[in-house]
Amino acid sequence: MSQASQGASQPRGAIAFIERIGKKIPDPVIIFMFLLVAALAITGLIGGMEFQTTGADGSPVEHTVKSMLAAENVRWMFDNAILKNWLSFGHGVLGVILVVMLGVGIAENSGLLSAVIKRVGLKLNEKWLPMLLVFLGIMSSIATDAGYLVLIPLAGMLYAGVGKNPLIGMAAAFAGVSAGFSANLIPATPVDVIIGLNARVFAESQNVPFETAAGEALNPATMHYFFIVASTFLLAFLGAWVTKRFVAPRLEKMDYVLPEDLDQSDFSVSEIEQKGLRMAGLGLIASLAAIVALAMGPLAPYTNEAGRTVTPYMNNVILLIAMVFAVTGICFGYTTGKFKSLQDVVNAMVKQMNTFGYVLVLTFFSHNFLAVLSYSGLGVYITYLGATGLMSMGLEQFPVLLIIGFVITTALINLFVGGLTSKWMLLGPIFIPMLYQVNPNMTPDLVSAAYRVADSSTNIITPMMTYAGVILAFMRKYKPDLTFGDVIAMMVPYSAAFLTVWTTMLIVFFSFNIPLGF
Repeated sequence: MSQASQGASQPRGAIAFIERIGKKIPDPVIIFMFLLVAALAITGLIGGMEFQTTGADGSPVEHTVKSMLAAENVRWMFDNAILKNWLSFGHGVLGVILVVMLGVGIAENSGLLSAVIKRVGLKLNEKWLPMLLVFLGIMSSIATDAGYLVLIPLAGMLYAGVGKNPLIGMAAAFAGVSAGFSANLIPATPVDVIIGLNARVFAESQNVPFETAAGEALNPATMHYFFIVASTFLLAFLGAWVTKRFVAPRLEKMDYVLPEDLDQSDFSVSEIEQKGLRMAGLGLIASLAAIVALAMGPLAPYTNEAGRTVTPYMNNVILLIAMVFAVTGICFGYTTGKFKSLQDVVNAMVKQMNTFGYVLVLTFFSHNFLAVLSYSGLGVYITYLGATGLMSMGLEQFPVLLIIGFVITTALINLFVGGLTSKWMLLGPIFIPMLYQVNPNMTPDLVSAAYRVADSSTNIITPMMTYAGVILAFMRKYKPDLTFGDVIAMMVPYSAAFLTVWTTMLIVFFSFNIPLGF
């Protein structure tokens, strides 16, 4: 590569600033290590401090911060660090997340999800390419690798095939995969589970009702379903509009090259894959029939001893969705020969779990930190201070401003710190109780929905995003001197439009009391 090309590849300005700051921020695991130590030290300094908050019924509630350096509290930390504070934290949040990933892992490692993307992508009409690429990108969020590693290069090839700059299609697909990450048509996806179950833990740790503003109990896995379905269609149309209005006109003037090794057969669906898709379709029908049978039989609603109606099939929707992924993935895998024995299915689940080693390390420290916040009363005290500060500014009368403020805060943090789970574990336990204390209409489902909007929208304009280097490498096949600064400039219109319009839709849901989910 020439010296000029090397110089052009160096990020400058705001992009370079974000990259420098991002590289100086420690890994989230290290952040939680320091936060745990800091929490212990702070409780040692202010242990015994008393303060007063207002209870749900309006009566005063007295609180005392415990010193975690006291002997009995040190014993509590050691006695509970592994089981209660980590593995059983929040009624087993970690275990539920891992079970979901077992089902998704079978479907992903069988090749099913990649085959679906290729099958649909190759059938797209040129007129509808931008919208459908964004839509496919959004739907691919259930299998992150397939979206980034299959759909984005496929989008480039599709645009090259119709004689247009491949970067146009790749930008649209990237916007869907990354900026539309939190939207989907499928309920109880891993994102739903991670955000929903932890939101319940954050709320219950400070006695915040885990229910809607109307007083209805929330289901962690589906509490955003109506909102994310509407978001899927909104972002697909919006992404197509941004592509045609801003991105395509600019990129159509840009020179590009077609690599000699570009081979459409790399993305074709083979006969055996087509047969596998048909068998996966039969597996889908069979698994859905099994769910209906369970919902009408062993998991049918009933009235318990307290006179309350219990709906077991809704309480277990996460396991049921995981079963659908597992059945369809097994049908596809055995038909295509990817799975030759039950051991191959086991290996697929193990492979998926191998990618979650980091999550285990992260949750050990984050869950123990959150447990200390809750047990010591320090979390309540932080909430009290933050809520008092916001109310002193009169913001309790302007819930829309609270939503916008939280969205902007999360979006900015996302530029420097990647990872949905790590940021949610950091922001959720503070903002869910804090914003509820400021205004009871700021319920856990509303705050967590705002987090989803902000965390997704700025993924595509930060060099801290996990797949940033991969996307740049894919795009450089058509534009060798492309820099990540060029990629960010290409994606800014999507990010700004998604953040603005998506936040507006959330405010509309809130203002007109439209349920976010069920």
